[in-house]
Amino acid sequence: MDILFDPDLMVARRRRAAKSFDPKAGFLMDLAAEELAFRLHAVERHFDHAAEMFGGTGSVAAAAMATGKIGALKCVDVAGEPDIQVGSFEDVPLEPSSLNLVLAPLSLHVVNDLPGSLIRMRRALKPDGLFLAAIPGSGTLGELNEVLLETETRLYGGASPRVIPFGDVRSIGALLQRAGFALPVADVETYTVRYESLFGLMKDLRAFGMTNMLADRSRRPVSRQFFVEAARLYAERHADPDGRIRASFSVIYLSGWAPHESQAKPLKPGSATVRLADALKTKKPG
Repeated sequence: MDILFDPDLMVARRRRAAKSFDPKAGFLMDLAAEELAFRLHAVERHFDHAAEMFGGTGSVAAAAMATGKIGALKCVDVAGEPDIQVGSFEDVPLEPSSLNLVLAPLSLHVVNDLPGSLIRMRRALKPDGLFLAAIPGSGTLGELNEVLLETETRLYGGASPRVIPFGDVRSIGALLQRAGFALPVADVETYTVRYESLFGLMKDLRAFGMTNMLADRSRRPVSRQFFVEAARLYAERHADPDGRIRASFSVIYLSGWAPHESQAKPLKPGSATVRLADALKTKKPG
C-alpha cells in the first residue's frame, strides 16, 4: 500500500483543530450534513443501529438523528469526545454485521487504504444495511492549488504539492462497487465559497485540520513573501468584481447497500424478452 498521507500528522492536526474549533469553519461539513440528511430522509426505512465515522464537528450525526430515521448512533473519531476514539483515520472499529447504517462524512479522502476502509465499513453492515458518504472530489481547491504551485515556481524555481489530490466521481464510484456494495450510486455537488482574501481561506482550512498532510510534502519553510505573492495572484485570477476571491469545493456523495437477496438485480446477458428497438419505439433498419 502506498503511503500518500502522513497518518500521524493528520491526527495531530484534527486534534489541534478540535481544541479551538471555530464553527464558521465547519461550513463544508454543515453542507454535507444537510445533503446526507436529505438523502437519508428519502429512504423508506428505519435504521436501528448506526455509526458516524470521523464526523469531526458532529453536525452530520445531529442532522441524521433529526430525520427520525435512526434508533441509536455512535460516533467514531480521532479527536474530541466521540463514543469510540481511535488513533488513525484508517481504523474502522466496527463489529461485522453490527449496523444498519454507516455515515462517512468528509474523511475518506485522507485514508491511505480507501478500498480497505470501504470494505471494512461494508462488512460492518447487516444485510441490506445502508452506507452514505461525502468525499471531496476532483476540482476541490483547484484555484488554491494552481496559485500555490505557480507562486512556488516563481520564487524558488520549482514546486512541490501543497494541496492534496482528490479523486474523480467515476473512480470513487468504481471503488464503491469493488468494495462489494450493491446498488452503488455516486454523484457530485459543487459549492463555491467566497473570501476576502487567500488568508481567510487558509484560516478555515487550518481550523478544520485540512492543511497539507502529504507524506512527501516539502519540509522547506516558506517566507511571508510567498503567501503575500500567492494572495496577490489568487486575487488577480479568481476574484469577483467586488474583490472577493472564489474557492471551489466539489463533494462526491456516495450511497451503497450491503448485499441482500431482496434487492433488485441486473438481468443476465441474453435474458431480455423485449428488443431494444421495440422498447424505444424505433424502426429496425431495413
